[in-house]
Amino acid sequence: MTGRQCPLARLHAWRSSSAPSGTVDRKITIRFDANVGPGLPWNFTPEQNSIEVKLGEVVTVHYNVINQAARPITASAAYNVTPLSVGSYFNKINCFCFTEQSLKAGEKRELAVVFYVDPAIAKDADGADINTITLSYTFYQQREPSRPVADGASPEKRGQI
Repeated sequence: MTGRQCPLARLHAWRSSSAPSGTVDRKITIRFDANVGPGLPWNFTPEQNSIEVKLGEVVTVHYNVINQAARPITASAAYNVTPLSVGSYFNKINCFCFTEQSLKAGEKRELAVVFYVDPAIAKDADGADINTITLSYTFYQQREPSRPVADGASPEKRGQI
């Protein structure tokens, strides 16, 4: 990982800085979806298709990614949560989204997501009947940074007008 973050990281509205104060007995199914954008030769999959969690329970899940190209590639993942009406109750504590991932040719990597579903969803009219939430990621290839073209001037002539 390069450690650089995409400018869209500022829009990462559902990132939580701490765990919830407790859990409730109500359970909800979380489905996991993984996609790659057009032309990105990566294999990207969740380790499991779904899990059942208690509201407020902090959970760690993993996704696996493999660069199937014969060259290094940098990509960044965006996510969405559906149904949209409950997205604000899905809180990620740690996530690989919006952080550039640079993988060498053939490199494999395990990516973790730590999250919880806010127990307040049970009191919201839009969330009271929701039994399944889908967390979906899509990786998009990042453009290679442009490199300056040599100007051809000799070192002693550079900077002279």
